[in-house]
Amino acid sequence: MRIETLDENTKKNLLEDLLKRSPNSYGQYEASVREILETVKEKRDEAIFAYTEKFDGATITASTIRVTEAEIKEAYEAVDSKLLEIMRKSLKNIESYHAKQMQYSWFDSKPDGTILGQKVSALRRVGVYVPGGKAVYPSSVLMNIMPAKVAGVEEIIMVTPPGKDGKVNPATLVAANEAGATAIYKVGGAQAIAALAYGTESIPRVDKIVGPGNIYVALAKKAVYGHVSIDSIAGPSEILVLADESANPRYVAADLLSQAEHDELASAILVTTSRELAQKVSDEVDVFVGRLSRGEIMQKSLDNYGHILVADTLDDAIDAANEIASEHLEIITKDAFTVMTKIRNAGAIFIGEYSSEPLGDYFAGPNHVLPTHGTAKFFSPLSVDDFLKKSSIISYSREALEAVHQDIEQFAEAELLTAHANSVRVRFEENI
Repeated sequence: MRIETLDENTKKNLLEDLLKRSPNSYGQYEASVREILETVKEKRDEAIFAYTEKFDGATITASTIRVTEAEIKEAYEAVDSKLLEIMRKSLKNIESYHAKQMQYSWFDSKPDGTILGQKVSALRRVGVYVPGGKAVYPSSVLMNIMPAKVAGVEEIIMVTPPGKDGKVNPATLVAANEAGATAIYKVGGAQAIAALAYGTESIPRVDKIVGPGNIYVALAKKAVYGHVSIDSIAGPSEILVLADESANPRYVAADLLSQAEHDELASAILVTTSRELAQKVSDEVDVFVGRLSRGEIMQKSLDNYGHILVADTLDDAIDAANEIASEHLEIITKDAFTVMTKIRNAGAIFIGEYSSEPLGDYFAGPNHVLPTHGTAKFFSPLSVDDFLKKSSIISYSREALEAVHQDIEQFAEAELLTAHANSVRVRFEENI
């Protein structure tokens, strides 16, 4: 991996480099996505079936688009019992963590008859997109569905592209059933996002769409936002390791590669105060890349978006980490918890040398759907909050309104909104 001295120039170049990975940088695909969205909106199921045959090579009809109970049962028979046991352990951790995020309605009443409050309601129906193809991620199925389940969403509609045989990967189906999906449909890509956003004869329209996907899925979610809600527009995976001389270089190298193996656009960055550690990590990375199965992908990722930055001080390293705002941030320093208190921007923070990133991906419980390409500066991980909405509650007695009605009328008239003022004034006409 390239080793550079951290200064304002290298930081600026790195940030510009990372921005190239954003879905907003792929405008050339937007016209194709818009065409798919409009076609599905107009032709509904007919378009879904045609696009599934075109892009996935599978023939799907109205009678086969929804996964049946028999197919789910068949999936259980195909999944290794040990993997099922692990998924159930993971699911328990995810449910327990997200249950602590739950918010509830509240009301505050006063003696004069004023009642103010907030009513918290779950979304009625949400859509979960799950990628297909060569990669199979049952962990993402659990992470996207369980928060909705905890929130109390009535209908959780999952969509995922089928294989050429018209079937869905067994591990994906089992994970969806275990997590609590209420319906699963065999459709992927931008056409799946269109189906969830607009509805078709077979697939109901949802209130919100969550879940990762390729550039077509990301741009489709961006395009339908406002018509429905979305979680975020996900970019390629990222990891930043913040380390000092106390870190184990072998652990650091392994952790950097845990994200570099995702795809060629993945980003793996080490920011350290030790040049010696920097060199040792670089050497260990070379050894691992030569041994691990996805070595070619990892090498391209590192060549494009892999960096080792050597900082003069730990504060400089922390400042860089906050500026980069990585999806995953590992802190492997002498006093890691103190360093953590200085971190403002990160999707998930992993503290200590035994808290490697895959712990969060698979098992610990916090959600692994995280903000990418710098959006951790203003976005949060997927949570129960994403599946809840809030309504304000206002109730005044005559006594309470009478005490303030002139203030409200004057405020409204100052804005030249006389009907606003009149709406309050008419309730006290007998006092005039």
